[in-house]
Amino acid sequence: MDKGKVSVVIPVRNRADLLRDSIASVAAQSYRPIELIIVDDGSTDETGAVADQLAKEYGSWVQVLHQNASGAGRAREAGRVRASGEFIQYLDSDDRLLSQKFEMQVNTLHSNPACDIAYGITRLIDSDGNIMKEPFKWTGRRIDYLFPTLLVDRWWCTHTPLYRRSLCDRIGAWSDLRYSQDWEYDARAGALGAKLVYVDALVSEHRTHAGTRQTGGGKWLSPSDQVRFFSQLLACAITAGVTLQDKEMKHFGRWVFAAARRAGIRGDATAAQELLSLASQAGTDWDLKLYKKLSAIFGMRVTSKALETMRWIALRRPVKETQKQSWMDD
Repeated sequence: MDKGKVSVVIPVRNRADLLRDSIASVAAQSYRPIELIIVDDGSTDETGAVADQLAKEYGSWVQVLHQNASGAGRAREAGRVRASGEFIQYLDSDDRLLSQKFEMQVNTLHSNPACDIAYGITRLIDSDGNIMKEPFKWTGRRIDYLFPTLLVDRWWCTHTPLYRRSLCDRIGAWSDLRYSQDWEYDARAGALGAKLVYVDALVSEHRTHAGTRQTGGGKWLSPSDQVRFFSQLLACAITAGVTLQDKEMKHFGRWVFAAARRAGIRGDATAAQELLSLASQAGTDWDLKLYKKLSAIFGMRVTSKALETMRWIALRRPVKETQKQSWMDD
């Protein structure tokens, strides 16, 4: 490990134009020393060649790894293993860092040796760079630990925090989940009791654009991966000391129960049953018992469809246990 160095890891697939902008935002950092590891995740267009050319243009502090398409999590893991810095910055290839991010966050971590992650304010921009929302998500709030709020939402973006390398080594390898692997990663950080320190300044820009984000794009996890994700999130929350009485845990139980009903509508009885079990562990009680009884009589798919219809007709607003997520307007 090189003392003081920040290692930046960018996974990329079929996104040459946006990659140039992201790399330029790293090169513009006021802080040194830095290194940049670009991981080409099986691009089928010119992205791999563009990455190699950019590495030549910028010099020895930029390196490129090429791998078969394995997903953003595995790509980040390849970069993490290669990284040699004391601090690690994960950056998606369609987002940008502001020029003083590393300088502010490294200095803050040096001043707060008990803290593992420094984060600051992220703003949302459009494809032309126009500001759409500032701050974005909950990055304008001072939050000391990832739990219990992580049970409601991943309330920052992948590029918002700067991690100590020592914490990343304790977290371990990135998951191969197709989506939400960054949420799962931070859940493991939360289970370790990682302490956060806040930098009250803009540090990064999250860009919305016409293309598909590699870790989102309006899609989410398949039912089987939902089981993996929710199981890990619950286990990490319990390890972090979240209790059944916490409002965030109640929200989580409602969320998993809703996922179970959707799995029932799709006819995936195995995933639905596993999700129901998780919802029960999170404290969801009387309506879950009613759902199980009705499912035994009418079948899971019919019961799920009926309850979802009733939910939209009768409620039209979140139940009292449901919290607003970070992207929702206050």
